[in-house]
Amino acid sequence: MVEIKASVTINTTLDKIWSVISDINNEPEFWKGTKSIRNISQDGNTTKREITIAFKDKKCLQDVTLYPKEKVEAVFTKGIISGRKTVTIRETGNAYELEAIWDIKLSGMMGMFTGMIKKHIQSGTEQALTEIKREVEN
Repeated sequence: MVEIKASVTINTTLDKIWSVISDINNEPEFWKGTKSIRNISQDGNTTKREITIAFKDKKCLQDVTLYPKEKVEAVFTKGIISGRKTVTIRETGNAYELEAIWDIKLSGMMGMFTGMIKKHIQSGTEQALTEIKREVEN
């Protein structure tokens, strides 16, 4: 497994940040590695969905759970990626820290490329957090 971490400090309200990160259908707008989303089912705060990722247009299944005004957790349940991505909001004085942590690996024969794509995921995550910051601070 490879762990990837990135965070950004945001000067706005918790509600503004939550409104963006909890809109999981809008994820491709900020997370460029996610090309498209197709929701399959929803049970309470958990959505089962299929995503198409930028890496060779591969499809993955995810269970995405919303923990209101705290975190969004996406567990990869089938496909080229296994593991999870967690986006957490933490209050830091008069601002908020938005942190993304990936704990993933590429499955099967693609496992040998996990280290190689780590830098792409790191860069994409930093870009996504910066875009979210820009969106909610305006």
